[in-house]
Amino acid sequence: MASTQSKACCTVPPVVSEGYKAKGDYITIDGMKTYATGPSNAKSALLIVYDIFGFFPQTLQGADILAHADKDHQYQVFMPDFFDGKPADISWYPPDNEEKGKKLGEFFKTSAAPPKTLERIPKVLEQIQSERANIKEWGVVGFCWGGKIVNLSSQKDTPWKAAAACHPAMIDAKDASGITIPFAMLPSKDEPKEDVEKWQANIKTKNVVEWFPDQVHGFMAARGDLNDANVKKEYERAYQLLLNFFHEHM
Repeated sequence: MASTQSKACCTVPPVVSEGYKAKGDYITIDGMKTYATGPSNAKSALLIVYDIFGFFPQTLQGADILAHADKDHQYQVFMPDFFDGKPADISWYPPDNEEKGKKLGEFFKTSAAPPKTLERIPKVLEQIQSERANIKEWGVVGFCWGGKIVNLSSQKDTPWKAAAACHPAMIDAKDASGITIPFAMLPSKDEPKEDVEKWQANIKTKNVVEWFPDQVHGFMAARGDLNDANVKKEYERAYQLLLNFFHEHM
């Protein structure tokens, strides 16, 4: 399906390049420190699955944009610390030597093994729902590694109404064929084109694939250099696309 979007629902507020002050608070959900933002009376909610580097200002700013920018459709947004205070070290990326590659590989096999996170999601939603009964629907956004979690949790009996994977890691066409909801994928120049094309050929639901061909893997999250004018512009464009997508499907 073509990457077309309905007209912009709203405008992304000016993005702060440095020294961003997050608008939300930290709460505890299923024993995890969880960033929570957005109006507590909003009936729609988004779960954000961060990248392997955990809570970064760029990721928190993105959560705040999603929560507040669409005045007609605001969201309660939650970002749990699935790595329990021990994210990967950003200096390991890119893994351009053996030591970095080894550390990264080990992290993906242990802390970031997808089943570990997937089994926590129902408990997270259950606790949030019990404390905030006004939430009527859920969407999900994942960055990098989080994009894999989003693919795997958007299959049959998914709790989500719509899902988005931003510069996703471990893209697999086999995941696409089981997806049961509208899905947006925002690949960067570092995602293998062939993998994305096979994935898109396999997905059967309404979908948007929007490339960011001059951006690095991670530009919407921890690796986004918002002091660079072009990165900042594309970061804004990407969050605008997410807002339009969720406005349309939730």
